[in-house]
Amino acid sequence: MYDSNSKGISYTAGFFIIIGFAIAGLFIGTLLSIPIWTSMTGKGILDMKDQLGNPAYSNAFKIIQSVSTLFGFFIPAIVTAALLNRKPYSLLGFTKRFQWKQAGLVIAIMFLALFLSASFGYLNQHIPLSPSLKLRFQKLEDEYNSQVYAIMQLRGFGDYLLGLIIMAFLPALCEETLFRGGLQNFLTRSTRNPWLSILIVSILFSAVHFSFYGFLPRVFLGIVLGLIYYYTGSLWLSILAHFANNAIAVSQFYFSNSPSIKQMAQQDTPLSFVYLGFLSIPFIIALLIVLKRISPGQETENLSIDDVRNKAPWEIDN
Repeated sequence: MYDSNSKGISYTAGFFIIIGFAIAGLFIGTLLSIPIWTSMTGKGILDMKDQLGNPAYSNAFKIIQSVSTLFGFFIPAIVTAALLNRKPYSLLGFTKRFQWKQAGLVIAIMFLALFLSASFGYLNQHIPLSPSLKLRFQKLEDEYNSQVYAIMQLRGFGDYLLGLIIMAFLPALCEETLFRGGLQNFLTRSTRNPWLSILIVSILFSAVHFSFYGFLPRVFLGIVLGLIYYYTGSLWLSILAHFANNAIAVSQFYFSNSPSIKQMAQQDTPLSFVYLGFLSIPFIIALLIVLKRISPGQETENLSIDDVRNKAPWEIDN
């Protein structure tokens, strides 16, 4: 595969470089959280873990979350793309244009995906576990819920809009840049096996959230986001899809006036909702097929002449 803008580093190397930068970025984000916490709360770093669910420090946790997301996901992808290519934003998919009908299809796909995601969540919750593993996973889930609860203090409409930015848009932008624009993109270019790349990156995407009970739903979400990115070549469309998913969760918390994220997480999914989720599968597939047919596909500037000749007509960007 020939790329006139390549700097000579292989995409295989880029895949592992971006992982290394992401690990380093998360470490830097953790270090930066210390002065942020101490300056905004007046408390020591040892008190931070004990105060994870304390709404009094919501603003501090919002800033820490934002910094960690930028350094752990967004910056590593941008830096790696700049090392690999003279047009890093084009390589990641930021410059790919999209149509409003594509955006409408993406929103429809994510709406239906909510039902199927709930079905996978039900299956995930009923995986048999030993008592010790169950206790360990539940502890991790409680810690995660406490962190979310501390951030999701939405006392008014202004806080709701801020929550949409910090808990919906920023994670969508940064995570999609790393996982779809970076990892999936580089692995697909390296292996020329998009389905394998989508599956591997979706597993990684779910694993970094450290949530056993949300593992299968996030793998499914990653696959859907991966297909949207692969079929359209536009990172903005996968960001839009991810944002829509996050925004629904933030809105649910705000408009339901739930006193706790944990209470919402512990609510059992009705079996009727689970069945409805599985019934949505053919509709999701149909919408993805339509999205593929109306989309020009991945950029052809990085493909060889033979690659372009072998692409279907709807996959070529004229």
